[in-house]
Amino acid sequence: MIVSWNTTNQCNMFCEHCYRDAGARAEEELDTAEGKRLIEQIARAGFKIMIFSGGEPLMRPDIVPLVTHARAQGLRPVFGTNGTLLTLDLARQLKEAGTMGMGISLDSMDPQKHDDLRKYSHAWQEAVQGMKNCREAGLAFQIHTTAMEWNEEEIEKITDFAVEMGAVAHHIFFLVPTGRAVNIEEEALRVEKYERLLQRILTKQQQVPIELKPTCAPQFIRMAQQRGMKLRFQRGCLAGTSYCIISPRGLVQPCAYLELPVGNVREQAFDEIWQTSPVLQRLRTQNYGGKCAGCQYVSACGGCRARAAYYHQGDYMAEDEWCRYPGGKEPRTVVE
Repeated sequence: MIVSWNTTNQCNMFCEHCYRDAGARAEEELDTAEGKRLIEQIARAGFKIMIFSGGEPLMRPDIVPLVTHARAQGLRPVFGTNGTLLTLDLARQLKEAGTMGMGISLDSMDPQKHDDLRKYSHAWQEAVQGMKNCREAGLAFQIHTTAMEWNEEEIEKITDFAVEMGAVAHHIFFLVPTGRAVNIEEEALRVEKYERLLQRILTKQQQVPIELKPTCAPQFIRMAQQRGMKLRFQRGCLAGTSYCIISPRGLVQPCAYLELPVGNVREQAFDEIWQTSPVLQRLRTQNYGGKCAGCQYVSACGGCRARAAYYHQGDYMAEDEWCRYPGGKEPRTVVE
């Protein structure tokens, strides 16, 4: 079970695809005491992996004590960061505090394209330096890439770079229109390219020694099974079933891309929200609509619930149209 806490809305970048619309620090963000109490409730709910994300989580001055507290609660603290603030000294502090891994964003092998996406000069160079600092500190790291129309041909090159840098994994995020990303919805890969890239990633997985994982693309589980590949991942979409996210001000939602608050940790303990929320309970039924309802891979895939909601007027139980597999039959041909 995995939980992500957006520790702050503050960020030193203004990325075009940011689901949180991060930049300035939000009013009334959870303070240190509230954050530690939340961590205790997360552990009590049975979660194992805790992602510290943002905004940019390294902009929180209390981030190291929060990691220390999470580790003391038996959680595995990991990060989602742009990597630009990851100095060698900070990498060593995070390692000593119990951080198990850093996810560092890199969206192109062309530094200028990466910088342009993030509206930040030298973002590429500073992210790569952050990786080097992790490596020197003995802190495991992986590369995170958001796949879009303009960079999808680069994905395997970024994987090769991840191997070269000593990363333990390369996670490829598929664009879901939420936050600022609604303004670049046309950059999302359509069905045919979406499926082809997933197949390419699975092929690449058989060629490299590090873990490759598509995210917000649950159909990769179905494709891996069709290939007879064994992955450590048992399910595609985890939203509300074994994953959720908490905003800087304590709002709980099923996933980062499904903007549907189901409670506030300032008003109700997180573990109670996780156990009793009607929305989360409904997601766990897997009673999906459309072709997802009759699909033989429904338990393994689940379809992207956030994408279903976006393209079906908020209906998070609708079918995920970004899929070529029509519920137990041979894949149809889809024209983009």
